[in-house]
Amino acid sequence: MISLFRNFFQSKIGLPIFIGFLVLVALAFAASDISGSATFGGLTGDDKVAVVGGEPISSNEMSGAMNNALDRAREQNPTITMPQLVANDGLNRELELLIDRYAIGQFAQKYGLRAGDNLVNSEILQIGAFRNVTGEFDQATYQAALRRQGITDAILRKDIADGLLAQQLLRPAFAAPQLPRAAARQYAALVIERRQGQIALVPSSEYAPEGDPTAEQLNNFYSENRSDFILPERRTIRFARFGADSVQSVADPTDAQIAARYEADAAQYAAQERRAISTFVVPTEAAAQALVERIRGGLSLEAAARQAGFNVSAGELRDRESMAASTSFALAEAAFAADEGDVIAPQRSQLGWYVARVDDVENTPARSLADVRSDIVAQIRSEAVASQLIELSSQIEELVDTGTSLTDAATQFGLEVTAVPGVLADGRLYGTPGQSLNQAIRPILETAFQMDEGEPQLAELVAGEQFLIFDVADITQSAAPPIAEVREEVTAAWRRSEGNRVAQQAANRILEAVRAGTPLAEAMRAENPALNQIERIDLERRELLSNPNQRVPSALILMFSMAQGSTKILEEENDLGWFLVDLDEIVVPDVANDNPILDQTQNSLAQALAGEYNAQFAAAVREEVGVERNDEAVEALRRQLAGEI
Repeated sequence: MISLFRNFFQSKIGLPIFIGFLVLVALAFAASDISGSATFGGLTGDDKVAVVGGEPISSNEMSGAMNNALDRAREQNPTITMPQLVANDGLNRELELLIDRYAIGQFAQKYGLRAGDNLVNSEILQIGAFRNVTGEFDQATYQAALRRQGITDAILRKDIADGLLAQQLLRPAFAAPQLPRAAARQYAALVIERRQGQIALVPSSEYAPEGDPTAEQLNNFYSENRSDFILPERRTIRFARFGADSVQSVADPTDAQIAARYEADAAQYAAQERRAISTFVVPTEAAAQALVERIRGGLSLEAAARQAGFNVSAGELRDRESMAASTSFALAEAAFAADEGDVIAPQRSQLGWYVARVDDVENTPARSLADVRSDIVAQIRSEAVASQLIELSSQIEELVDTGTSLTDAATQFGLEVTAVPGVLADGRLYGTPGQSLNQAIRPILETAFQMDEGEPQLAELVAGEQFLIFDVADITQSAAPPIAEVREEVTAAWRRSEGNRVAQQAANRILEAVRAGTPLAEAMRAENPALNQIERIDLERRELLSNPNQRVPSALILMFSMAQGSTKILEEENDLGWFLVDLDEIVVPDVANDNPILDQTQNSLAQALAGEYNAQFAAAVREEVGVERNDEAVEALRRQLAGEI
């Protein structure tokens, strides 16, 4: 882990990215300021998770909010499950947001602000999820979307209304806050602040027990940490593809059919002439004539246009009709009467007069029936195959709609069924690292994870050419598996946990020694000669984010929040050990008035300041409105969403 730090010292990072980091820190502090609310007691009713100003928030509404939160989370992590979201404190976060919306909505109404039905309706009409295939709002689509999210029309309307009221309250007040110059100077100094010290690691692997745990130890550990072993939802997707090779053989068309098609498409096979011209338009006929004479005298059309201040438009090959439609009838007639390379006499346009040159002439001779016979045969055969394929897909779809299973439908039409077990929501195959669902059938993945078992559907992979009938044969819900299935993983986690517990004790002894005056390296060796993972740190704060795509190690974040001369310990993630962070010196340079970093910091932190004002305002609103939380109902909902009951 320590070696990872070196990666952060190889390059510098620009101020905007660092300012973004400061904004996140500021918003995090702001969020923590409003994360709690007083409980006034007296809240009853299992269906209420909270009461805001006398208005209850039902567990049903809270469940809908969690479903929405899960959908948003899956945009970044398609395999995340509800139990995992709950384990990451998602329920409390969403409840706090819901409480804030209720409180601000009531506060706004108290002081005369309104969000009427017409305004709410206009917002609903703009939501794409409520529109049908023609792009229009559709009531049936709207109701279906509400059912999928587990919310009612009233809940949605209230949520939108509260959001509109919040905008009316907050935007005018905090639209353009300005950070004081003195405060901006302090933040600017943080950007170039330098810290020097050491970071050491006491790895849990050094203290992990070598033997296996007893059955009781392993079972107890698994019971306490089941959420760490939750497996994502897996589905077995079965499908049968069919295309042109699935239809009956098509007979060659008759001579009469070929002749009839040739006659119907006679214009397509007739002789054709196409021409390309370059043009520009000038205001008057006299100017156009003067330019034409200069071009005919040897000046190129492009040079003449450039000298006169015009741009030349080079056209593609067109027939007479299409050229007339894109320019003018007179110009097309003149162009088709001239020879290749000729400069045409000025022709009138809607905006002035054309100056034009014929660039290319293409003559295609007429093609006889014998010339195009093979093409016509292929075309008629292709149309016949497509017709049979559409008929086949219609027959299969009719079977599916009447309840026929995928295997029965496939057997009836001689299709081969392929089953892919263990498919995850992001297309990866569970238990087979590096393997994923065939790209050709990826379009059905999202639908497959919304289907019930044994309800086949028809999908079109390539329009008019490739079809697919598919279903879900088995659904394994997201849950922690029986311990027997993950015994090795649980045993390894138990060893890390036990080793981490002993490593913490060792880290605390080292910490005491360092605080008593023993150098960190010496204290490490005295505790255990094998402890030698120590990294010397000397960097500016802006170097923390030298790679915006890489996470900053938590030990470095701690070092930049400590007091000079202090030493602290910090647990590494996943029971991997304990860091000892020893900060020797902080160097804070002066920021001159003309330093560009000062103005940049002041402007960049304006958004964070608005967030801070909003957070303080929300906290004050909650205090005035009054908030009660039903912790028992919240806990019951948490257990339900986590799959514990």
